[in-house]
Amino acid sequence: MFILGVNAAYHESSACLLKDGHVLAAAEEERFNRIKHGKKGANFDNVCLPVNAIRYCLKEASIGETREISLIDIDHIVYSLEPVRRFVRNVQHQHPYHFDSIDFGTYQAEYVFKEMNENMADEFAKSGFQGEFHWLGHHESHAASAFFVSPFDEAAVLVIDGIGEYESTTLYSGVGNQIKKVGSINYPNSIGFLWEKICKFLGFSEYDACKLMGLASYGKPDVYLSAFKDIIEYGDGDFRISDDIIQFRNDNYTHLEEVFKLERLNQHITFVDKDSQKYADLAASLQKITEDILLSFCERLKEKTGSDNLCLAGGVALNCTANGVLCKKGIFKNIFIQPAANDAGTSMGAAFYVWNQMMKNPRSYVFKNAYLGPMFSDFDILKVLNKKGLAYQKVDSVEEYAAELIAKGNIISWFQGRMEWGPRALGNRSILADPRRKEIVGMLNTKTKFREPFRPFCPSILSEKFTEWFKEPIESIRYVGDYMLTTNHVIQQKMGDIPAVVHIDGTSRVQLVKKDENPRYHALIEHFEKLTKIPMVLNTSFNVQEPIVCTPEDAVKTFLASDIDYLIMGDFVIPREDNRVEVDFENVYLKEYFELLR
Repeated sequence: MFILGVNAAYHESSACLLKDGHVLAAAEEERFNRIKHGKKGANFDNVCLPVNAIRYCLKEASIGETREISLIDIDHIVYSLEPVRRFVRNVQHQHPYHFDSIDFGTYQAEYVFKEMNENMADEFAKSGFQGEFHWLGHHESHAASAFFVSPFDEAAVLVIDGIGEYESTTLYSGVGNQIKKVGSINYPNSIGFLWEKICKFLGFSEYDACKLMGLASYGKPDVYLSAFKDIIEYGDGDFRISDDIIQFRNDNYTHLEEVFKLERLNQHITFVDKDSQKYADLAASLQKITEDILLSFCERLKEKTGSDNLCLAGGVALNCTANGVLCKKGIFKNIFIQPAANDAGTSMGAAFYVWNQMMKNPRSYVFKNAYLGPMFSDFDILKVLNKKGLAYQKVDSVEEYAAELIAKGNIISWFQGRMEWGPRALGNRSILADPRRKEIVGMLNTKTKFREPFRPFCPSILSEKFTEWFKEPIESIRYVGDYMLTTNHVIQQKMGDIPAVVHIDGTSRVQLVKKDENPRYHALIEHFEKLTKIPMVLNTSFNVQEPIVCTPEDAVKTFLASDIDYLIMGDFVIPREDNRVEVDFENVYLKEYFELLR
């Protein structure tokens, strides 16, 4: 039986295909269409059907079959939103302020959004689908994406994001092949939307929570905590946001300026100094509030379920600093977060909800690694290299070769195996460097990634060496450490050995690398350790102001447009010095971006 899960409504459009309750393939649309989050802006009239991700999933299903698998072979399609419920609940809500624009929250916009999503069923039918189509609640999809693929037979489940249909936070109890709702909080009381609003107040986009999280480490959280009390009240597993001040549906920031005694930034800060320190303090206060609320909800869930296990989902579950605090607190003995905890993961959850909860099939799949995307053969790679006329060589032990290059101070782009599922590069579509070299951080920020210097870089460490470098017991991150979803404190005496991957607060966002899950990446780090006595490498995503690369073509374009020293794809090594060529950009925006930077 084939079940296709689809996320298309908000952002991170994605598809996930199950065959008899096991994941065959899962991918985000942005990796194919090369538009961040799958589409430009979360607008009411911009629903992005992940056609390329679906096409990839069907292609993966065809491997080993006697014929090509198509939509006619799919038994169920599950869409991770209930558009009618979204429409009814949101048009009923009365905002305490006036807004003129036709956007989310207005009857016209909500109706258009409902119609566009409802039309998806017809679109699939026109393309040959003859099975059963399901609309599934957004938060149910999130919860299922965490629990049904977790290693737990029973667990408390917490979903926190911007908005589902109307809920912003939902609590569940999961047992066997069923999840049951045990509590919820509705819009406009939304931590996800609060982060979006403060991001825009600081001059970032609504998608830049990761930048705000990095900035928060440079601030003092107590500076604006009292001011935030005018906006949000929280405690005892609950919170309330003053919508007449925050005004989520308005692009109005005057009330926030009054509360914080700060001017809204039209352009975000690029570094922290005495003039911008107050904005870092504001970010730190928001981060502290988020951690407090997360802990409060977990304590409430613990009381309700009595479970030792927690599954987290929703965009807020990608806040690795808050996750680190939660792991250390010990409210739950075990915590699992599926790496695509954002909206992308709802396609996976929607498919498993039908397989497990609706069909009552026993659970048989446990999420063990994030490598669920496309992979490319040596022949595929060679075709691209030869077409581009690039100089390259093939080496016998690419892991050892790459380790030697990194140890000598080179920055390499590492393209191997199946692409990662979720927003983090986990050693198959990565840029790698030497964590011993502090100066390499500036090189990566200014010449390779073109990003803000207050954002940290992360270490990929051999799992078996974790406790030699970090303070926390490895048991505390047993189910989240593989996916860069938490932070850990570096042992004081070790900080000077790996300055490039230690953030200003003394933490690192760690990826545990296990031999059985990614043997080639594990071997590279092993070779690096033999050369340097350091069992880790600096790992950042292989992209430059675009989504993480997917194909060999993407890899070559990004490599040639940056100052990366070597591109290594499969067993092939492409040196920068031998390939100084002009890049033929298909993405006009990216071409203009690089021209501006240069």
